[in-house]
Amino acid sequence: MVVLYFLLLWIELHDVFPRASNVADTIISSQSLSDGQTLVSQGGSFELGFFSPGNSRKRYLGIWYKNIPIRTFVWVANRENPINDFSGVLMINSTGSLVLLIHTNGSGTVIWSSSLSKEADHHQINPIVAQLLDSGNLVLKDEKGSEPESYLWQSFDYPTDTLLPGMKVGWDLRSGLNRRLTSWKSADDPSPGDLSYGIELHNFPEPSMWKGHTKIYRAGPWNGIRYSGAFDLRPNPLYQFDFNLSQEAAFYTYQLKNKSVITRTTLSPTTNSYDRSTWVEVDRTWEVYVSVPRDHCDSYGLCGAHGICVISESPVCECLKGFMPKSPESWNSMDWSNGCVRDKPLNCPEDGFAKFEGVKVPDTTYTWVNTSKNLKGCQAKCLANCSCMAYTNTDIRSGGSGCAMWFGDLIDIRQLPASGQDLYIRMPNSELSMWANNWSKMKSAVVTVAAIATVSGMLIISLILSSFTTFKKKTKANNVGVCRNKDHNIEVQKEDQELPLFKLTTIANATNNFSPNNKLGEGGFGAVYKGALLDGQEIAVKRLSMNSRQGLTEFKNEVILIAKLQHRNLVRLLGCCIQGEEMMLIYEYMPNKSLDYFIFDQTRSKLLDWSRCFHIICGIARGLLYLHQDSRLRIIHRDLKASNVLLDDEMTPKISDFGLAKNFESDQNEARTRRIVGTYGYMAPEYAIDGLYSIKSDVFSFGVLLLEIVSGEKNRGFDHPSHSLNLIGHAWKLWNEGKPFELMNALYMDSCSVSVVLRCIHIGLLCVQQHPEDRPNMSYVVLMLDNESPMPQPKQPGFFIGRNPLEEPNSSMRKPCSNNELTLTSLEAR
Repeated sequence: MVVLYFLLLWIELHDVFPRASNVADTIISSQSLSDGQTLVSQGGSFELGFFSPGNSRKRYLGIWYKNIPIRTFVWVANRENPINDFSGVLMINSTGSLVLLIHTNGSGTVIWSSSLSKEADHHQINPIVAQLLDSGNLVLKDEKGSEPESYLWQSFDYPTDTLLPGMKVGWDLRSGLNRRLTSWKSADDPSPGDLSYGIELHNFPEPSMWKGHTKIYRAGPWNGIRYSGAFDLRPNPLYQFDFNLSQEAAFYTYQLKNKSVITRTTLSPTTNSYDRSTWVEVDRTWEVYVSVPRDHCDSYGLCGAHGICVISESPVCECLKGFMPKSPESWNSMDWSNGCVRDKPLNCPEDGFAKFEGVKVPDTTYTWVNTSKNLKGCQAKCLANCSCMAYTNTDIRSGGSGCAMWFGDLIDIRQLPASGQDLYIRMPNSELSMWANNWSKMKSAVVTVAAIATVSGMLIISLILSSFTTFKKKTKANNVGVCRNKDHNIEVQKEDQELPLFKLTTIANATNNFSPNNKLGEGGFGAVYKGALLDGQEIAVKRLSMNSRQGLTEFKNEVILIAKLQHRNLVRLLGCCIQGEEMMLIYEYMPNKSLDYFIFDQTRSKLLDWSRCFHIICGIARGLLYLHQDSRLRIIHRDLKASNVLLDDEMTPKISDFGLAKNFESDQNEARTRRIVGTYGYMAPEYAIDGLYSIKSDVFSFGVLLLEIVSGEKNRGFDHPSHSLNLIGHAWKLWNEGKPFELMNALYMDSCSVSVVLRCIHIGLLCVQQHPEDRPNMSYVVLMLDNESPMPQPKQPGFFIGRNPLEEPNSSMRKPCSNNELTLTSLEAR
């Protein structure tokens, strides 16, 4: 057996060396590997040594195939820290780690070392050795150990750009180890490139390939036979493959059936592909026989939300049946990024499901999985949750088993008639009969002709609808509610809400003629007063300041929007008062004031235990979900913060102040404004900087608010003695250091559930991620709060430094903090 033994000096209490002797770092030179020497595996398949790639003169320690004339590297140790000369030496140090040294000025400098997967016992009987196995795996182990369980460290756990038989791609959930492939930068440079491939750890894990921060390919989740989108991954005589998913691990691996075959899988930076290749001895070349992305339909998210890619068609993108292009003009110009929207809105719970056969299932970022439920139980579970958009089996073997449910937009679907699986998508019952029996025939010539006729019919219908809309606008003046007078044209549709109009004398009497003693607070719009009507009902009166033009706009906006909203976690608008120059909104009174009154005060925060805080968090989430998805209007609040969450007598949270809110159409996802409004510390990066707002802007604000509730600290003005980060940055720092629990307010220590607190911090960091597309929808946030299923790992948050995002970086006038109570307006330069 050809084995390189790196003997770690073993010292016992009564050994020949006295305890006072400093010999722990003594290395026997004959047991080290120097540049110019190589180590060959027992079967002669692989070789370990130093090399210079391509035209580079830099030296690296790596492993390559021994008997292939084209030197092909499968692993590199010091890929980020090359050696500039031939002084490299590999050895084992006193702690049992494998280290790569260079000699400088008569001493050794460590430029790479193995991190022990298991702690070495320094008092063990057998010495530690390093061995190159014939699988290409460099292992560090006990001299007598032979099983993988005895390995203290192995190169297979730290892959570079190559996956060999027996290697794993994916997660060890016990240790948090993520085995992920990363390409070389070039043929001359093995340092990590932009291309990476690994398992995304959602509830329904799936492998994906990334180019920098952009996802370019997704294989789909494992369905018991193969990855959902990997139609060429099928049983074969060369190798067998498997996906292991448990509470301890989530990884893919493959093994060779025919040991004479030499095969590998690599990431290619030149073609941006993940290639499986075989060595062909006759031609003396590597033959690529599978490469992904395979075609245009493998491009991640090519057809946008609710689109489907059909590679046999031209153009390849179509809307799923029951959906239509969100932007027909862009769609017809072959820009499908905006995706598709429903032909008709859902009417939960009066919905059903349409069966789509032979597809690659959508992106699984926002999914829920239960492996014990069958398809019927899965349907019932999805139907009972209005946020559930689709479901299918997790395992398609033997008639199918398990349940996976999707929440939010359905992205990256492609047609795979021969190897795809069935997906059941939520549809309004009124539409189901139109396509229930046609999906499998959608590619026939008959359907193609019918589609042309349908488009023509839709054009005619569009003309009719356009005429009807024009007629409806002309008749609108005859169908308005009661909040209107000759001075202020504020209209509320009668069919939406009858909003009572209070007399000025009634409100003046209720507030003791707007006495200062009844004043609850004041903002940019004006003051808020407490009052009581003659029947004893307590009210809060929001009185518009007479010299506030901004307040007039917000007043009208709030009347129009909130009059149509009814939810237990939204403050209820009782009516309005418009008389002369006076304009007032009358709300239900909240006796416990606002959330910031408690969480940011050292004395009053003691009145809250953790269960009550969690109740408040969940209530805010449900209120925001209603605004974004479940109400008749789609509302973006744009100013969610602690002071805009009111608390009733039972401490039930109610979102308030809709003066800055915006109404979106059902098919609208985002909008841009030149008038930036909101509160520093809560504004999302894309909104504060570019004026781009969406439901994900509110999600960011919710994330900040969640972290504030957990910590009892304000995001802006947060002060820590060891750094200048704001609260988001502090939370991110603790998360990366493995100490997120330290973020929690010490007052909750005795009443909290550690797992729930950590889950809230995790959700908060997911909500404040830099990029909007990375943040979850509120439907998924509510789902994460309600159960203990695994969640994706958060990425770097936005605005985690301690200054205002809109301040000049070098401004000497910068203030260390700002009041969370202020709602700010900033106009962008032209």
